[in-house]
Amino acid sequence: MKITYYLYNAFIIEWDDKKIAIDPGAIFGYWFSFASLIPKEEWNDITHIFVTHGDPDHYVYVDKVMEASGAPVIFNETMVKEVDGKPLMLGPRSKGMVFDTPVSNYHTLSVDESIELDGMKIKGIKATHGPLTVKIGPFKKTEDPKKNERVGWGSLGYEIKLNQKTIVNLGDSFLEAEAWEKIKNPDVLMIPIGGKELDNTMDEYEALEAIKIIQPKQVIPMHYDLPILFTKHFAAVDESMFKREIEKLGAQCRILKKGEHILV
Repeated sequence: MKITYYLYNAFIIEWDDKKIAIDPGAIFGYWFSFASLIPKEEWNDITHIFVTHGDPDHYVYVDKVMEASGAPVIFNETMVKEVDGKPLMLGPRSKGMVFDTPVSNYHTLSVDESIELDGMKIKGIKATHGPLTVKIGPFKKTEDPKKNERVGWGSLGYEIKLNQKTIVNLGDSFLEAEAWEKIKNPDVLMIPIGGKELDNTMDEYEALEAIKIIQPKQVIPMHYDLPILFTKHFAAVDESMFKREIEKLGAQCRILKKGEHILV
């Protein structure tokens, strides 16, 4: 099994006839660019699309990848509504809570719900998105999921069982210690660690607490050291410390840069 990382929470998982995309979003406005995180040359072969929530850096190219590949999208049940008898998903590039994008090939999940799809067993995991704070010089703007419905909408993590391997992706989330006690020893855990500066996820210390609970075999840290606005390194962390502490827990830490992959 090959897992490739494309920054933020964008991944491609490849095994046999499957090519799974997680969160095909965009770079968050780096020098006013919203370039696709997952390269367009990968889109046509995608077989399944997983979405952890509706923020642009995770979601903005979902419909484009669906159109190119014909792949089904898997997301929280709150990401789609029936309007005039037709299923419409939250608009990837629409402002606010606008359900205006037709979707026919999709599967929905809620927390702790499981489905079987094309040889995979998929379970929804509780994920809680925090406030999003953007700072430009002396100016700071915070959008809170409790006040702005679009921020973090549809947050959901996934446990994906495929080829006798278990992959867990927590999306953008605060620490949910009690809920995550149900997750047992996955082969790979994809976990956000950039929350010290970004505010909307765990930081590396909270992520270590989650790892103690989940006890994965391998850890891929994500959603840190990101290109945002005018910097390439927003939400930087102490990678060396994080890797060292994970290894003390008996797990492997796989630090991936953009486009790098591991074999599982």
